[in-house]
Amino acid sequence: MSFSFRDASSHALVPYGWDDVWEAEFAPHAARGLLPGRVLRVDRNACDVFTAAGTVRADTALVMPHDPMRIVCTGDWAALDPQGTDPRFVRELLPRRSQFVRSASSKRSEGQVLAANVDHAVVCVSLAAELDLGRLERFLSLAWESGAAPVVVLTKADLVPDTTHLLADAEAAAPGVRVVVASAATGEGVETLAALLGGGTSVLLGQSGAGKSTLSNALTGRDTQGVQAVRDADGKGRHTTTTRDMLPLPGGGVVIDTPGLRGVGLWDAETGVAQVFAEIEELARDCRFHDCSHQAEPGCAVLAALEDGTLPHRRLNSYRKLLRENGWLASRTDQRLRAEMRREWKQRTAAGREMYERKRGGGGGHRRTS
Repeated sequence: MSFSFRDASSHALVPYGWDDVWEAEFAPHAARGLLPGRVLRVDRNACDVFTAAGTVRADTALVMPHDPMRIVCTGDWAALDPQGTDPRFVRELLPRRSQFVRSASSKRSEGQVLAANVDHAVVCVSLAAELDLGRLERFLSLAWESGAAPVVVLTKADLVPDTTHLLADAEAAAPGVRVVVASAATGEGVETLAALLGGGTSVLLGQSGAGKSTLSNALTGRDTQGVQAVRDADGKGRHTTTTRDMLPLPGGGVVIDTPGLRGVGLWDAETGVAQVFAEIEELARDCRFHDCSHQAEPGCAVLAALEDGTLPHRRLNSYRKLLRENGWLASRTDQRLRAEMRREWKQRTAAGREMYERKRGGGGGHRRTS
């Protein structure tokens, strides 16, 4: 008998994001007798998967391709062997609606998927250390590129007497993005964030010491994730979280806690960079030359904005830096293969996203516009 979203057993999957669009995607696998589940955690060649029967352990050896972008990751929807199978394998992965990708720490210029099928990419920035706006813009570029809606959380607000100016700086570096000031210690901002993230899938991202695990504990209402104090010398964390874990939220939905990221290299994020620096992209449309590099050309609207003070030098420098990095990475990658992979991924996810947004009443306001 095929699996149906209307079956009583399917309701257990709903808090983890299952809907009728996923059911339609899963139909061919159900016909083969496979069962659906969501990947909660990956550990080498195995993963924990939440199914209608509870959390099970499954082997990923059959879906471990040479392409690192297709490796099983937290947030994936999987087709599993039925109960009673030993060993139990993940047989297929459903096409991803979104994926947060960074450049992997290797000399092969590969991408690494940190989380899949995410509705909100939550960038956590600790106010216990100096606010690094350039790093924030880097995270946001990848967040926009992922297909998820970025959210910025300024954590540990209880350690700062007045967050007014820090909030204003963060909002200026994150146009069109919701910025929430929060403190897990006092509860400030936690309810606001819970309401914003409830019902969907969110991933917490940031450096070690950003308070991700403490925040996830506050959101879930349980001390699920172990935490440690940051170092007094530099405010940096100790990498308490070592895996990407999906945790259920009391009001519905799930949150993915991730290890602290030392490096956040861009990966094919040109459109994400353009979204973060939307005001520069808008100014560039008024430049005299369509291929203006905004260096010394006559009639450059970007340089004019610098001169009259409406565009800060820091923003333009950050924009140039991220575009250079993204271009350098692209030059090191097999262009044809990269283009084919990107085209295939977009084709496979476009239909699913359209159905998903139509199901939600046309809600897609966080999507970037050209």
